Amino acid sequence: MARELWLIRHGESTANAGAASKDASSAPLTETGWLQAREVAARFERAPELIVVSPYLRARQTAAPTAERFAAVTIETWPVQEFTYLSPVRCANTTMEQRRPLVDAYWRLADPERVDGPGAESFARMLERVRATARHIEALGLDRIAIFTHGHIMQAWRLLAEHPDASDRTDMKRYFRAFLGLPIENGEWMSADAYARVARS
Repeated sequence: MARELWLIRHGESTANAGAASKDASSAPLTETGWLQAREVAARFERAPELIVVSPYLRARQTAAPTAERFAAVTIETWPVQEFTYLSPVRCANTTMEQRRPLVDAYWRLADPERVDGPGAESFARMLERVRATARHIEALGLDRIAIFTHGHIMQAWRLLAEHPDASDRTDMKRYFRAFLGLPIENGEWMSADAYARVARS
């Protein structure tokens, strides 16, 4: 694994701030989110060897000040986008508060194979995306990688590192408890140096 691997949650988006969002991928940063993005860029003590971004707008915008600061560093888009467990067809143009009953119903079922509808992803599939990302990082052999991603992906990474042998169903229950009890804030960093086991889980 990379000797220094940082997972960085995107800055505050309009959806985080309570606005309705057209779909999971297009919510832009707020002014606060742009401030957080600039703070992330300033925090680097030295340049990463690779900058990875989610394809979602809010992650790409968060990475922009870092990419500008380290203009010579390669930027790649990887499938480290947010976990979309509710069908975008059902959730278009809704706020987080309006989606709350659907969110609660999804997590009560705790079915890792459930796909809510068109455009949604199962919990098991999301975990496999995280595992595949870890395997890819391990194969690259780089020393310093910065990944601009999302809270669900960071929570899943932490979960798989701490419980590499658990079943997806057990993981799902643990995951939701951790998500509620140990939230990852906008602009937060997570050093993944201690999480090499994800690649082998």
